[in-house]
Amino acid sequence: MKKLLSLALLLISSYAGFSQIKVVPTTPLERLGRVNNSSIYVHKEGNLYTFYYKDIENPEESPIRNFSFKNLEGDYDNFFKVIMDGFNASPMYDIKLELPNDFVWLHYNKTTAKVTVQFMTTNKANGTTGISEAMSPEDVKKLFEKA
Repeated sequence: MKKLLSLALLLISSYAGFSQIKVVPTTPLERLGRVNNSSIYVHKEGNLYTFYYKDIENPEESPIRNFSFKNLEGDYDNFFKVIMDGFNASPMYDIKLELPNDFVWLHYNKTTAKVTVQFMTTNKANGTTGISEAMSPEDVKKLFEKA
């Protein structure tokens, strides 16, 4: 009887030890398009899209910068459309976007051979800035996974 009581106490105490650990449901993280050997890429977690890029302005400080937004009303597709429309604008001008945590400028540059766009960002909270590498329209389509 003593052994049975000891075994029961042991099982109850070991069960109480596991009650500290809880399984938390998570949202899967998807890596979407990428450009220039992953110098610019997109992660999707639920309806949150985060764009990561190597900062060519200050690569020694923090080489990877990011900005993100939720895809509430088709914002991901609208962002793609805004970028692509900028390639055909006449006259060509920079486009400034306000996101929840950042300001993002789409800086267009036209040379004799091609038109490119760069992300130029400023974080609202800490004022850090960053500039991505230049992307062609084909690169933007790869980034957004558009055919």
